[in-house]
Formats: sequence, C-alpha cells, structure tokens
Amino acid sequence: MGRSDLSDAEWERLRPFLPVSNRHCGRWRDHQQVIDGILHRVRTGVQWRDLPERSGPCKTVYERHRLWSADGTWERLLQQVQAAADAAGEIDWDISVDSTIVRAHQHPAGARTDPPPAPGSKGGPKGRTPGRDTLAEPARPPGGGGAGGEGLGRSRGGFTSKLHLSADGRCRPLSLVVTPGQRADCTQFKPVLEKIRVPRPGLGRPRKKPDSLAADRAYSNDPVREYLRRRGIRHTIPEKSDSQAARLRKGSRGGRPPGFAEDRYKKRNTVERAINRLKQFRAVATRYDKRGYVFLGTAIAAALAIWLRT
Repeated sequence: MGRSDLSDAEWERLRPFLPVSNRHCGRWRDHQQVIDGILHRVRTGVQWRDLPERSGPCKTVYERHRLWSADGTWERLLQQVQAAADAAGEIDWDISVDSTIVRAHQHPAGARTDPPPAPGSKGGPKGRTPGRDTLAEPARPPGGGGAGGEGLGRSRGGFTSKLHLSADGRCRPLSLVVTPGQRADCTQFKPVLEKIRVPRPGLGRPRKKPDSLAADRAYSNDPVREYLRRRGIRHTIPEKSDSQAARLRKGSRGGRPPGFAEDRYKKRNTVERAINRLKQFRAVATRYDKRGYVFLGTAIAAALAIWLRT
C-alpha cells in the first residue's frame, strides 16, 4: 500500500458514491486501483507515465481523471462526502474565503485550440499523433477556465493560475474555482459561494448558505457586501483605508461604517490552513496540467482526500 492509497475505512466512505457504469468505453477498470493511482500523482506531481505499476496502465489512470474532471464526477464525489459529514453534524458553517497563487510549470503552456471531434468519432485532429495530449476534449465545466479558457495568466509570480476557495471552520475546502493568476479576488467571490452545494439526505434542497463568512480586504467593496446582504449572510470583512477616508469625508452622507467582529475575523486563518493542506499535494502547489478543467479536477481530488482523511 502506497502513502497516497486510501485506507479501507476511507474507501468504504467513498465507494457508495462512485459511478457504476461507463457509457464511454464499456466496463470500468477497478475504481480503487485507479483512484489510488490518481491520488499518487496528485500527491507527488510525477508524470503520468511514471506512476507505479500497482496503479495499472498510466493511460487508463489519466483518462479516468480527465473524464471525471470534465463531466463533474470529482465535484459530485466531493459534494456527497460533504453531505455525509453535514448529516453527522461535522461541518462548521462559519466559513472563510480566500485565494492563492499557483505557479505553472512550463508543461501547461501552449494548450491546443482545436475543436473537439464530432460525437461518435475517435482520436484527435488529423495530422497529429494520438496520445495523452491529443485526445478529444469534452466540454469544459464552469469554474475551470478563465482568459483563454485554461486559467493561465501573468502575474508578479510569472506564469500562474489562481485558486479561489471557501473553507469550513475545520480547514476543509468547500468549493474551488480556477482563474488566471492576475484575476482579482473580488471578481470570483460570487462564483466561489455559488459553488457551495451540500446535498441533504432524502428530499430537500442542498445547503448553499453558510452561517457566517469572513474574508480579507480584497473582498471589501460594495457589490460583495450587497450580495451578502441580499442573501442574508452575516459577514466580517475589514473596510479598506481609502473607503473609510471617503466615507468620513462625506460626513453624515457617508453612512455608517460596516460592522466588524474582530474575534470572528481572527478565525479567518482556517482558509489559510486549508490552502496549506491543499498545497501539501505537489500537483496542486505547482500546476502541471495543460487544461484548466483538468487542473481544477486535480485540486478537487486533493480536497476530496482531505475530507476523507479528517
């Protein structure tokens, strides 16, 4: 058993939610073997062809990861594990929101822009050698793109992506969004919150609304505060110094200062610790995936491992 492999208890928590049929290419190869191979790559950041023999064919492992990243299976698995934790009362719904820069390796550069082949066809465009980088690409799910659709851009760190996330009070990621590295945090605040979706057992709508929210000054603007007020979410976001000065200059016309709970804000470190947990996985700390939706799937697979092991 490798260091990344799921234990028997972790596997039993995940097994009921795995897809039972494969409409793309017949029978699935053993899920446990393939998932252990994916988690080994997510933890170590090795190339797919360098996976240990116990993981099975590297192309099978890569294809499973790519397919599950494209059709939302990783995200559904994460939501189901979160739902089981919520039903047991193990989620602290005082959440925090933040982002982190991920330096991109040179391998993600130059993603192909060819359109996917027609339904039912096999292989990639003519004139290209079939391989792991010339496979037909499914439709990209929301949250895995950005400028150019691949979530890659230029920032002070160079060629980077940015991972936006929300985390519960126990330092576990609730939702994730990938954008280019230069994208401002506040522009992704609403998409991050909209992706929080924890199903409830039996009938009923999934839970989307936290008890409270904390964020830093990067999210301190009128649209963010108005969105939170409209949804009735209690929040603690410090006011920017220039906004405070402008409000004071207006006198009584500037309105009251936004509420700020210092004790609640001190607990915002939970999202920082969640980021630290995610970046223990080397394929998340450095981006090796060419496609934006595949990198998002890598980050979600790491988050799923965190939920299973805490």
